[in-house]
Parts: sequence; structure tokens; C-alpha cells
Amino acid sequence: MVQFNEEKSAERIKSLRKQDEEELVRILSEKYGVQYADLSQTAIDSDALKIVSEEEARSLDIAVFSRLNKQIKIAVFSPQKENVRNKVQELQDAGFKVGVYMVSRRSLEIAWEKYKELSFATKTKSGILEISNEDIEGSIKKVLDIEGARSLISEVLTLKKGSKISKIVETILAAALAVNASDVHIEPEEEKVRLRFRLDGILKDVINFDNETYELLLSRVKLLSSLKLNVQKDAQDGRFSIYINDSEIEIRSSVLPGAYGESIVLRILNPENLKASMNMLGMDEDLYNIVKKEISKPNGMILTTGPTGSGKTTTLYAFLNEVNNPDIKIITIEDPIEYHLSGVVQTQVDKKKEYNFSTGLRSALRQDPDIIMVGEIRDGDTAKIAINASLTGHLVFSTLHTNSASGTFARLIDLGVDPKSIGPAINIALAQRLVRKLDDRYKKKIPLEGRDKEVVLKVLSGIKDKSKIPQTDYVWIPELPSGSEETGYSDRVGIYEGILVDSAMEKLIANEPQESDIKELAKTQNIMTMAEDGIIKVLSGVTSLDELRRVVDLENL
Repeated sequence: MVQFNEEKSAERIKSLRKQDEEELVRILSEKYGVQYADLSQTAIDSDALKIVSEEEARSLDIAVFSRLNKQIKIAVFSPQKENVRNKVQELQDAGFKVGVYMVSRRSLEIAWEKYKELSFATKTKSGILEISNEDIEGSIKKVLDIEGARSLISEVLTLKKGSKISKIVETILAAALAVNASDVHIEPEEEKVRLRFRLDGILKDVINFDNETYELLLSRVKLLSSLKLNVQKDAQDGRFSIYINDSEIEIRSSVLPGAYGESIVLRILNPENLKASMNMLGMDEDLYNIVKKEISKPNGMILTTGPTGSGKTTTLYAFLNEVNNPDIKIITIEDPIEYHLSGVVQTQVDKKKEYNFSTGLRSALRQDPDIIMVGEIRDGDTAKIAINASLTGHLVFSTLHTNSASGTFARLIDLGVDPKSIGPAINIALAQRLVRKLDDRYKKKIPLEGRDKEVVLKVLSGIKDKSKIPQTDYVWIPELPSGSEETGYSDRVGIYEGILVDSAMEKLIANEPQESDIKELAKTQNIMTMAEDGIIKVLSGVTSLDELRRVVDLENL
């Protein structure tokens, strides 16, 4: 008995129809005096496709499918149409030597489908990824929140393997930029790979994806960052830049071996986030006036301290913006240069060329600067040179990793700096943290009572000027609609403390005091501590008490 296979029969009919269509187009191509092409049998050049946008290609029923220097091949469905002939002439006027090929609509659909596989980015030079494609810029505009970012990335994850390679990193970065993320975390686990964004200092889950996609993404990141593809058991650090909307954004990449693969972290150094002026930092008015006076002095050192991610670099840039004028020379030594300042000589450390903070600082001092900014004091050599520079007529801005302003002096002594030179060199030591600001759309006022009130009143007892306290009856918390993925916070603001090195403080530092002694003497300067500054912001409705507790220990003051 003969069995009829309906599926195979349908495929056969479909194949015959394709053949008939191609044969008809071949015959018509001879009639119109143009060459014939079957794009299902031809490699389509991605660079050639970019010559004509997808929108225009579809509207004209054309596709540029091959390019060799200025020689291109263009597939057309109707070569006799006036708008098609005009486009061919336009390409010729642009300097291209154009070969016209008549194709079937099926062939054009194959070519148009390839637009989806075009990378959003092109590597313009070593370490530079140029993202200027209209599609990705449009995507950034469409992504308003984490759900939009998730949707955009999910769309790319559904593409075929070849398409993912070209788009995955660019799409993740586009989504991260759209929601103003500071870091992208890609973490392989036993059965999945987890993607998270750091938003306003807090990590937020975005999406989980498969290991095959992760392997493609890892290779792409390593290539862009000039990391070794065959090294999987050692940590590697690299960097690359993306260029989008006329702005260059540096990406610092870190790859760390783990139990299930290499963890990837991409830190996004967006210059737009560093354009803060001093009055936008969030300093208390009294401290603001003190700092403004100290950075206007001709010499000395201003140190900003705090952990990684506490906004120290932003504060330093705000200081530079404040003092920058045509009458002085400013030189910076940074790792990396995060924001280009007009009229400032900015240099970047380079381990390969043995140009680090200490060698950079030595070189800068030979350039007759008025102000020097050292991105970070990491070792004794840099600390000693910076201290010496501030004692010999230069104003020095820098950062240090300590938990408090009072810890600055002990840290410098640990680095080998003579205690007797610290006091005369330093004008003021600052410490800072960043707290998330409450989103006005989701703020809810509640009474301040119980243990919370006890903590608040204890902190406030140290403030001499009680006029700074707005009230002590209530605080605000975020209240979100059911099912909302919002955090209830938007943007961040600094909380600060400072210790002014006056004559009394200078004498104390020279004797290598305990940190507690420095704190006690600092109380006489009537500059608020970070806890006090934070509580004032809580009582003013800027942030919540829980958010302040996240960055400052209020229980053990």
C-alpha cells in the first residue's frame, strides 16, 4: 500500500515554486539587460548592507549585498522603477562603482533578514567600540526602567547563534546605559548565568540566560578588552571604550575565575555622571563654605576618603571645575581619565609603560603646575611625593581609602609619611558616602518613634547648631504599588564629614594620636559627622532611615 506523505509533498511543491520564481526572475533579468543573482546561494556582506539603511532598502525593494572597496553589488526587484534608478545614480555620485543584479522577492527577504544580525558596534581602533547605530540609540530611548532593559536583552537572546555574537555585549551595555547603571555583573551559576545591574549602588537582577550565550559573551568581552582568551584560571583586568551619541564612555572589565566559570564585571564610566558642580554634591552649607575656602588656597592638600563607589572621583572633578580658570595650570594623574576637562592637562596611568601615580606625580611636578590632582594615593612613595608637593607651593587634590575623615592621618602614617609633615601639608580631610534619594512619586510620611527615634535623637545630640534640625516627629519611607519593580529611590546624594587641620589639630597629629583623640578634637570645629549629615537629610525627606543605615553604622557611634 502506497502511503501519501503530505508534509513531504508540501515541501516539494514549495521547492518547485521557488525554482519557478527564480527562473522567471532570470528570464526577466535578460529582458531588462541586467545580471541575475540568487541570494540564497550568495554570501551577503554585512558591511555592504550598511551602505543603505534597512528602512530605505525595504521601501525601494533593494539590498546592497557585496562590497570590495568602492565596487558594490546591489540587488533589485524592479530595475526599471525610477526611484531605484535614482538610488543607483546616487550611489554612483557618491563614488561607488555599482553592479545591478535582478533578484526575486525571496532573495531580498533573505538579505533584509541579515539586517538583524548587524552588530550595533564597530571597532574603530584598538580598544574603541563605536556604538552609533540608529537602532541602538533608539533602543536606549525606549528603555525607561529595568523591565524595559529586560525586554530589550530578551529580544537579542532569541536570535540565532551568529547574531548573538555580534549583538549581545552591545545590547547589554545599551540597556545598562539607558537605566544609568554603574556596573554590569555577569555571574555563571550551576544551571544558569545571572545578569545584574548596579543601580544607585544596589544590585538588581535583570535576566538569567544559558551557558552557550555566556561563552559567546565572555569571548566578546575578552576580545574587546585585549584579554587572553586561553587564560581561564587567572583573574584578568582590561578596558575598552564605547562611542555613542558623540560621547566616549570608558568600560573597565574584570574577569574572575569561579566554580562555574569566569565572573564578568563591567564598570561603566559615563562622563555624564561626573559633570557635577560643588553645589550639587549635597554638602552641608557650613562644610561647603569651608571646602570652598580651602580649595581656593595656593597650596596644601585636600583629601577625600571613602570606600570604592562612594563618589570620591565625582567630588574631585567638582573641585577641579570650581578652581579651573585660564590663569592657572592644572595637571591630573588618573586611572582612568573618566571625564575630559577643558583647559586641564590630564594623564592616565599605564602599567605597561611603568607610568603609575608616583612616576606621574614626579613628571607632573616638572611641568610647573599650580594644581595637581592625583586619582588615588595607594602607596608610600605616592603619599610622600604628594605631601612634599603640597609643602612646596602646590595645591594637591587626591583620594585615600579610609572609613572616616579621622582615619586619614593614621593611614598616611601607615604609608610611611612623617607625622610632623602631615599637619602642615593637609588643609582638610573629607570622608563621604552616597545615599539613594527618595523618589517623590513613592514617598510616604510616617511618625518617627520607638528605637528609631532614640537613635535619631542620640545622633542629633552631637550637633551644636540646633537650627540645622528641621524637625524630629516624622520620617519618609518608599511605598510602592503592588507588583512594581521600582525601588522607591532615584539618583544619589553625598553625605559628608570633614576635619580641618588648624593649629591645634596639627600639633595633635605630630604626636601620632589615636583616631579617637582626633575625633574628640574635631568636635570643637562644629563640622557635622556623616551620621549627623545623614540624619538631617532623613528628617528633611531626602532619604530614608533604612537607606542611611545601609551606608553608616548608626548603632555604634
